[in-house]
Amino acid sequence: MVMPIFIDITDRPGFSQLLTPLHSETPATWGRLKPQNMIEHLTEAVEYTNGKRIAKLAVSEEEATRQKQSKVNIDFVIPHFAKGFLPDATEHVRCADLPSAIRELYRELDAFEFYFRTEGRTAIHPGFGPMDYKEWLLWHGKHFAHHFIQFGLMVDS
Repeated sequence: MVMPIFIDITDRPGFSQLLTPLHSETPATWGRLKPQNMIEHLTEAVEYTNGKRIAKLAVSEEEATRQKQSKVNIDFVIPHFAKGFLPDATEHVRCADLPSAIRELYRELDAFEFYFRTEGRTAIHPGFGPMDYKEWLLWHGKHFAHHFIQFGLMVDS
C-alpha cells in the first residue's frame, strides 16, 4: 500500500520551509510546468475554494460522489501525469516573477481560511462536487504534495 503524501496548508512555517528551495530554474521531474506555472496553478485551484471563482460540476452527482469517496477521504495518491479540471497552466503566467506568484498563493490561502470561517460552507470541485473545509484540506494537501514532488520539494514514497 502506498502511504499518502500530504501537505498541511494551514502549517505556514512548514509550508514555507518546503517552498524555500524552489527557484525559477528548478526542473520538474515530469510534465511541462515551470515553477511559476506550478505555483500559479495551485493559486488558481485555491481560488475555486475561497469564493473568488465558482466551479461547476463537470460530472453527474453520482459520479462526483463516487470519485470523492475514491480519491479524497482515502489513501489516494495523485499519479504523475494526472489530468485535472483546470486549464493548461503552461499557457501563460499572471505574476511578474516566482516570488510574486508565491506571495499571491499565500494571499489566496489566507482567503481560503477566511472563506471557511462561515459554518457549513462548501465549495464545488468539478469532479467531486461540493466539499467542506476538511475535505478541501485533504484534497489541497494531496494536490500540493503532488506538485511539490514534481519539483523535488518532497520525496515520493
